[in-house]
Amino acid sequence: MSFQIAIDGPSGVGKSTISKLLAHKLSFIYVDTGAMYRTVGYYCFLNDINVENHRDVENVLDDINLEIKYIDGTQHIFLNGTDVQDEIRSQAMSDYASKVGAIPAVREKLVLMQREMGEKTDVVMDGRDVGSVILKNADLKIYLDASTEEKTRRKLKELKAKGTESDYETVFKEFEIRDFRDKNREVNPLVQCEDAIYIDSSDLTLEEVAETVLTEYKKIVE
Repeated sequence: MSFQIAIDGPSGVGKSTISKLLAHKLSFIYVDTGAMYRTVGYYCFLNDINVENHRDVENVLDDINLEIKYIDGTQHIFLNGTDVQDEIRSQAMSDYASKVGAIPAVREKLVLMQREMGEKTDVVMDGRDVGSVILKNADLKIYLDASTEEKTRRKLKELKAKGTESDYETVFKEFEIRDFRDKNREVNPLVQCEDAIYIDSSDLTLEEVAETVLTEYKKIVE
């Protein structure tokens, strides 16, 4: 039996970074579900598919082949045979991911893939509906959160490090819009499961968050 750690939460709270850190510490496989939605969005972007039109996206789903491969211990996602790990990481693809993630047919396709991955091996999986939908019986569920103010400060720091400038009000509003969309979408909205442990990372370092989760993990296995 595999051990499953599900980490959910809104955009910009550090889910991916924490999940990678935990997977490394525990020698688990890390599954970034958000990358899969970004990749569907990236396909739509490349092919001028209107992601606001659910039918248009549904019509091309059979043309989208996703593969997850691990290269030097790092997850890479392939779109129709091409590694798109770097291309899907832009802020624009984050928005695309949120939009295609609201389409039932997209979620159905990807949830099946994600659930199968979680059943094969010990995993740390992060996303919006991991604990509530994909891995309902996960051994450990975490809901990671942070204030919109702190998320905005982190994002601006990240953008500046990449040589990209933006302003506080714009980034703050982008988080508000995406969080509202994720929490209010019709299918599998972002929720905190009743059996999930809530962690507010606003005033914590990445290492402190990871140690908090590891403490909860040890309570289960020891």
